[in-house]
Amino acid sequence: MRHLNQAGFIIRTAHWIILSSGWTRRLIAFAAGALGALAMPPFDLFAALALTMIAAVWLIDGSGRAAGNSSSGASLFRSALSAAGDGWWLGFGYFVAGLWWLGAAFLVEADQFAWALPLGVFGLPAGLAFFTALGFFLSRILWSSGSARLFALAAGLGASEWLRATVLTGFPWNDFGMALGGNLMLAQVSAITGLHGLTFIAILLAASPAVLADSSLPVQPIQGRLRFLRHPIGLACLALAGLAAFGALRLAGNPTAYTPQARLRIMQPNLPQDAKFRPENKNTILENYMRLSGSTSAEHPNGLATVTHLIWPESAFPFILSRDAEALARIGSIVPRGAYLVTGAARAEPPRQNSSARNNNRAIYYNSIHVIESGGAIADTYDKVHLVPFGEYLPLAAILEAVRLRQFVHIPGGFDAGGRARLLAVPGLPGVAPLICYESIFSGDVIPRLTGTERPGVMLNVTNDGWFGRTPGPYQHLAMARLRSIEEGLPLVRAANTGISAVVDSYGRIVAQLALGSAGILDSRLPVAGPATPFSRWPLAGPAALGFLCLAGALVLRRRRQLPV
Repeated sequence: MRHLNQAGFIIRTAHWIILSSGWTRRLIAFAAGALGALAMPPFDLFAALALTMIAAVWLIDGSGRAAGNSSSGASLFRSALSAAGDGWWLGFGYFVAGLWWLGAAFLVEADQFAWALPLGVFGLPAGLAFFTALGFFLSRILWSSGSARLFALAAGLGASEWLRATVLTGFPWNDFGMALGGNLMLAQVSAITGLHGLTFIAILLAASPAVLADSSLPVQPIQGRLRFLRHPIGLACLALAGLAAFGALRLAGNPTAYTPQARLRIMQPNLPQDAKFRPENKNTILENYMRLSGSTSAEHPNGLATVTHLIWPESAFPFILSRDAEALARIGSIVPRGAYLVTGAARAEPPRQNSSARNNNRAIYYNSIHVIESGGAIADTYDKVHLVPFGEYLPLAAILEAVRLRQFVHIPGGFDAGGRARLLAVPGLPGVAPLICYESIFSGDVIPRLTGTERPGVMLNVTNDGWFGRTPGPYQHLAMARLRSIEEGLPLVRAANTGISAVVDSYGRIVAQLALGSAGILDSRLPVAGPATPFSRWPLAGPAALGFLCLAGALVLRRRRQLPV
């Protein structure tokens, strides 16, 4: 009787969603999407994504009602458009709830940007939701009944999430695959699949309980273990158990190992991204950095004397460090002989002649990483390649500057992108793959994959999440950067202005960490690089294979049933 009551509730809920219309339907989709944001860090509730994807299945089930019972191509197109509308509302809810913290950046200089806060909190989610709408559209084209539609949803939404990560410079923040990627054991399979392969898996598993509302399934209780294991939910449970077992075995068989020669110190200044970060505060900022960097600790009782590599975060200075010989000399004086400071800093070059209108007659600015020797000489520099739109540069600048818009960073004309990704030469460290800020969120695009280029031994991420305060944003950023370690089989060293600074081994284990919103130092040894992962060798193979399997599953299983429209 209890089973029948539960089945009745599920069926009634499914029918309510399927038959809903108008604003009721839009609010259901919006709420379902917003609930899914709880699957992202720092909450990591995979069940929340399951509720979102169950609702997605039932919304697409109901999207064909307005198109009538005809099986014509026009009717299918109308039902797909209806599904796209539901997908937009679900995506809008998901991105508003998952990215609301972006609004904090608009309040750092409230006198200049507060008026535009709705554009960040609602405008960006509204634009990103079109990718979810496309995913629903594609899913509806492939739609059928029973378990086949789970594969259709995974194929359609998985493809749209990949597009979100690549179109218009890409923005894969809070990809659905991070619902599994935030769990250390479940994320281990990303060494084969990468984030985008993980997305196909996450959608497929999360949507599987939707079949409980199918009229042929919940009427009779599922009896016997073997029968349950053939049920879509049983198969999903087996798959989750398999992922967990694979992850547990991989972690147990590969304990963290460290390189003997490198002794790292990360300085986290926790400097607010406000009026204190001004050129006139140069001396105060430098003194604070140097004082923190030279602090004593249990591992280094003599301060920096035994540290081989000191690391400071992104945009550490409110001035052009490479042009300030006095500041370089002061910094170089605290770096022990034979040690090196690796720090983020803005860099400038003189105006270029015969350049584009955007660059002409102004200095060229880069968001960079410098390697500084004892004494203050700059040994190597990397310029950021993948810039943040509106944060570091203004798209369509000629048009938007005419209405007095500018990027958040106070750089005339914004930053320019560096020439290409390359390794950073840091003596005493294996080849370093430099990642500035959100360069660390792009799966398969964090290390140079050029012919003849050696595989790096470590990824170095300097970032400044001070724009976003104590919100979910920095936790999400760290989780995505950590997943790159699992994908690539490389350790990650991360220096963040306000946190979260961390050292991560080649399997995603955080071996040292500083809390968000705290100032201090983080001393750690450097974990060794693991063997090259399948994903690091063939970054497109895993996602492509899983996408093809989802598409094939939707088409093959579809033939066994009559396609509803």
